[in-house]
Amino acid sequence: MIGLLAGASVVYAQKPTTVIHVINVKWKADAKPEQIKAALAAAEALPSKYPGIKRVWTKNIKFQMKPDFDMAIVMEFESEAALQKYTDSPAQKEFYKSYLPTREESRTNDITN
Repeated sequence: MIGLLAGASVVYAQKPTTVIHVINVKWKADAKPEQIKAALAAAEALPSKYPGIKRVWTKNIKFQMKPDFDMAIVMEFESEAALQKYTDSPAQKEFYKSYLPTREESRTNDITN
């Protein structure tokens, strides 16, 4: 736990139990901006299509992996089990319809406590 000073007492932050799924994406050279926008919109819609996904982030403020990759998409899963069940789920297959045709390659990292 991380100790945070709150007035005269110490408050301990709880370690999260969710899983952060980071996708570093390189878009295809011929991917049109509207195709990328559609892929990002499909990612942003995932929490409404798959209850195990709590949040999705697509707005990159700082990204240091260029020129190899173009951006990151981040998903927060409620648990490791939710991440595992997402694989080959109808929600993932729907996301892939717009994402895979525009993606050249990607690398993923899954992080939890």
